[in-house]
Amino acid sequence: MVELAERRGEVEERDVADVTMTSGFHLRPMTEDDLPQAHGLSRLVQWPHRLDEWQFNFRLGRGLVAEQADETVGTVMWWPYGADVASLGMVIVDPDRQGAGIGRGLMAAALDQLDGRTVMLNATEAGLRLYQALGFRPIGEIRQHQGAAFAVPAAPLGKGERIRPIGRRDGDALAALDAKATGLARGPMIKALLDEAEGVVLDRDSEAIGFALYRRFGRGHAIGPVIAPTIEGAKALISHWMASNPGVFMRVDVLGDGGLSPWLDDLGLIGLSPVTTMTRGTPLQRAGGYWAIASQALG
Repeated sequence: MVELAERRGEVEERDVADVTMTSGFHLRPMTEDDLPQAHGLSRLVQWPHRLDEWQFNFRLGRGLVAEQADETVGTVMWWPYGADVASLGMVIVDPDRQGAGIGRGLMAAALDQLDGRTVMLNATEAGLRLYQALGFRPIGEIRQHQGAAFAVPAAPLGKGERIRPIGRRDGDALAALDAKATGLARGPMIKALLDEAEGVVLDRDSEAIGFALYRRFGRGHAIGPVIAPTIEGAKALISHWMASNPGVFMRVDVLGDGGLSPWLDDLGLIGLSPVTTMTRGTPLQRAGGYWAIASQALG
């Protein structure tokens, strides 16, 4: 619990004042007590998140809620990565109150908190116009694949490579692999995921060169993040989890330009409509090797 408190301390950079907007809704900082109603909002818009996912996201970041007549009608959350970047997500407005400026108000208040940082998000088609108006620009897309696979052939490994379970001493090495691939300082997030997930490491000559996590998420399980130096390595890591869990409903959200989508379709994890990855601020510098994200909110 101390470690989680320290992580939250990293993101408590400035006070978030309560604000009453002219259209009648009120913005205030999100608290843990808000999470059940926030979860209810996500169910209204047919997002698969469980209350557990809301709680996990809240432990790592911060958020705002919009209230109207003492009812939660909107949410936004953000997760700073180092001093210069943040991911923003869980932007939800009650379907009965959309078009009243609640989403714009939440976004403007969140961006005020993140002033000076590059901010990234994954946008559904419904949010694209708002995010573009706020200065976000598209840099790619994420393709969500989901389904249940029953017969998954083992993907070939390179010379000297093997897949092994994550060990207790792997945390720092995996955070470093993630930072190199993504360009983001996400060590606390990776370590928090390791507390929640199962994981395997791709070794080459006894050196960790990639990894993939597998955890309960939504209606089933999720694979991600997936870090590997080659597409063959990424396939080996993903197919490990699919072959180990035949018939289990799972999802994996892959980078649209990575080349994994046709392979996943063939294995029975069917692709859905993509979301657009957008950034506001200085472009991110990535080294490559990032194949599947942790979640559309966390990146």
